[in-house]
Amino acid sequence: MEEKKVVKPYNDRDTSKKEEVATMFNNISKRYDFLNHFLSLGIDKIWRKKAIRLLQEVKPKSVLDIATGTGDFAIAALKLKPEEIIGVDISQGMLDVGIEKMKRKGVDNIISMQLGDSEKLPFEDNRFDALTVGFGVRNYENLEKGLTDMLRVLKPEGRAIILEFSKPRKFPVKQTFGFYSKRVIPFLGKTISKDKRAYEYLPESVEAFPEGQDFLDIMTKVGYKNVDSQLVSGGIATIYWGSK
Repeated sequence: MEEKKVVKPYNDRDTSKKEEVATMFNNISKRYDFLNHFLSLGIDKIWRKKAIRLLQEVKPKSVLDIATGTGDFAIAALKLKPEEIIGVDISQGMLDVGIEKMKRKGVDNIISMQLGDSEKLPFEDNRFDALTVGFGVRNYENLEKGLTDMLRVLKPEGRAIILEFSKPRKFPVKQTFGFYSKRVIPFLGKTISKDKRAYEYLPESVEAFPEGQDFLDIMTKVGYKNVDSQLVSGGIATIYWGSK
């Protein structure tokens, strides 16, 4: 069986995917928020709101946002009125931007941000009522290991929500998004962020990600129950969920 090629931001033989992802996000952290909302035309905010609604019945008191970046998903989770939200990420550059954002918004008493590895989370077992991951799991070095450790820190009956890009299948969304992600996003990303590879990596990582039923099968394999998914915006992204 042919070994699947690991898609990394810079494809350096001497560095791991994890190291390259951290470097990439450190490189683009100062321009990330602007580019993220600009390149997604703001639709990403709608996706997060839909994802958060799927957690309302859980009524979580504690929420962990993994691969939090600058904390947009953590901010969206405020709608759930939890007692605490912790955002964890491997990029200190992204966290620094996020920490300032929380202070500016006056929510740093509820949302805390800390450095951490998604595949070896710095928390005890059964710690959180709910987990969120926005556009982060495709960056995991070992997907099954990351999903397993997420499950470890989730309380019994707790729910994980994963928002990730997918590949639209139907005309005209497939053609439009294909052109936009492979041509427009890398060009604008390179021009504004000055990191050419960071925004070429985006469509490459989406292409390599085991989406849809394949991803649900992996969630089930590592122990999630009641897994399901919902396409958003014609399949540009997918919301996945499962419980412990």
